[in-house]
Amino acid sequence: MVHAFAVLIVFQLVGEVLVQALALSVPGPLVGMVLLFAALVLRGELPAQVANCAQALLSHLMLLFLPAVTGVMMYFEYIGREWVAFLAACLLGAAITMAVTAFTLRWMLRVTNTSAAMAGEEVGDE
Repeated sequence: MVHAFAVLIVFQLVGEVLVQALALSVPGPLVGMVLLFAALVLRGELPAQVANCAQALLSHLMLLFLPAVTGVMMYFEYIGREWVAFLAACLLGAAITMAVTAFTLRWMLRVTNTSAAMAGEEVGDE
């Protein structure tokens, strides 16, 4: 598990270094995640240790958001002055997230049903 966590941290570090070196305007962890995805695609499989480590991190994801939430409190005065724009951004962001999730789910269900039908499997309630 420690080895897999180290792999994740190294990819994040590489992403940070690339962002700083190339003066990119995207977060370093995002670049690291894309690099990790590319490495896993090239490898052709997800190592069990990395999968277990990722599952452990995802199961405690809410704890990882606490620093970001407390960081928002540093700007409490600004949010108090601009609360309408802040509230609108939160509501619009939530609406867009729900819409994209719904369309993605619909698309994935359609693709899954199509591929199951092509494979000759019975699709429907069992």
